[in-house]
Formats: sequence, C-alpha cells, structure tokens
Amino acid sequence: MKKLEFILIGLIVLASGCYRHDEPRVHLREGVGSDTPGSNIVTRPVRHAFSALIGERIEVTKAVTRMSDAGFLELYVNGRNESYNTTRFRYRVEWLDQDGLLIETKTTTWQPMSATGKSPFTIKAVAPRTNAVGFRMDTRKWE
Repeated sequence: MKKLEFILIGLIVLASGCYRHDEPRVHLREGVGSDTPGSNIVTRPVRHAFSALIGERIEVTKAVTRMSDAGFLELYVNGRNESYNTTRFRYRVEWLDQDGLLIETKTTTWQPMSATGKSPFTIKAVAPRTNAVGFRMDTRKWE
C-alpha cells in the first residue's frame, strides 16, 4: 500500500510539472518548440541528463504588445532556450487590423533568429502601419 501511495504521489508531482501555458498568439512548430516532460524538481536531473535525447528547444514565456509614441504597435516576445545547444530558427510576424484581417505588407518575411543554449531571448517587431491592433507569429526550423 505504501509503495502505491509513493507511486501515486510521484505521478501527481510529475503531471503538475508537465503543465504548460503557451502564448496562444505565437505558434511554435515541431522542431522549434520544447518537447520537455516538465521542469519540476523530480524531473530536472533526468532532464539535464537527456536534454539532447528528448529534443529540448525553445519556449515562449511572454508576448507583450504596446503602442509606440508614433502610433505603431510594438511586439516583444520573451522566451528561453531550454536546450544546452544554440537553437536556430526563423519567425514571421503577421499584423492584424481591428477586424482581425491580415494587413498585407512587403515586410512580412521570415526572419532568422538564434537562441543561445540555456539562455533567455527577446524578439522585437514593429507594425508597418498604424492601423495594426493585433498579431500572429509563426516559427519554423532554420533550413
């Protein structure tokens, strides 16, 4: 009975460490986003030992927008590379108007990004027009 309780408590701790709350406006594609089973105290030693094996990459922790003094929407995306290696990827920001429609511009292109291992990173983007009120961000592997 004690062994069953110990296993049950261990599973609860592991499951609570697996909960992730990603930023819904930023899409991390396979090969870019983190595949970790969690980062709680129980799994941390195992995670360090098998970081390369389980394919850890980056995680987005926060995406914040603010209006500049000139009236342009600015985007700041904060994240962390959970891998021990530098992760290279590309990202694209698409700007949306008040109706949620895409604002067509020539500046909506894939941008290169490099995140150093076990370090935070920041991406900053500025809307090309003053009528932008929202955004979508997409990522893909650097090929």
